[in-house]
Amino acid sequence: MSNSESPAPVPSELVQAALRVARKRKAAVADVPLQAIALEVGISRSTLLRRLGGGRQALDEAVRAAGVDPGGQKPVRERAIEAGAALISSHGLASVSLERVAAAAQCSVHSLYAAFGGRDEMLQAIFLRYSPLVDVEAVVAAQPEDLDSTVRKIYALLATALQREPRVLPAILAEFLARPQDETLQPLVQYVYPRLFAGVGKWLTAEIAAGRIRDLPPLLIIQQLSSPLVMHLLLRPITQQVPDLPAPPIEEVCDTFADAFLRAVALP
Repeated sequence: MSNSESPAPVPSELVQAALRVARKRKAAVADVPLQAIALEVGISRSTLLRRLGGGRQALDEAVRAAGVDPGGQKPVRERAIEAGAALISSHGLASVSLERVAAAAQCSVHSLYAAFGGRDEMLQAIFLRYSPLVDVEAVVAAQPEDLDSTVRKIYALLATALQREPRVLPAILAEFLARPQDETLQPLVQYVYPRLFAGVGKWLTAEIAAGRIRDLPPLLIIQQLSSPLVMHLLLRPITQQVPDLPAPPIEEVCDTFADAFLRAVALP
């Protein structure tokens, strides 16, 4: 066959066999082993591969053309991020090893190295997925001139991240507070803080230069911006259980703390 020719279409009998096996197993077609499909048809796996052109991509495309989504598992990176997040939320940051994530994500440790490079890089990916840092960077990178709306957007993003399930960000903050000298936490600390100051810190420095906020160290402004809301949201699940101690709606909480922050640092 010349390079200009298209591969032979997958025979209908193979498509139907794959669909039958998927129904029997109550699984997606993409998750059905080729050996099981070969047994259904009554041929060897090597013969099946030859009839498919050497791989299962043609089969999945033929199944899709027949009006059925072949499905399949998410990529290893996605499964690992979700599995690692669940482990952090349930058992803390120290519980996250490549071996435990691989078992939960139904993949090999080798595939995690291929997807991330190592445990530290995997933790960074999990943090970025479940923290508001990327979204906050996008807000401040737009170089807004409206300090009020920018602060309120940041509060809304922070509130969403801290209430999100699995509770990754609260669990990581708890580890930082409980064991600040733990060497296993340092790679994540050394990644998060420089990135935070490269984005939010740069924005605050520009606001100071523009005369919109008081000239204070960026670290203190960041802490003044985030700490009240973070503390409220970390304790909110507990205080909500106390009788006769109703918690205001989250939107009201964010507005209250935003107003207090602006009164403290904004210049006329």
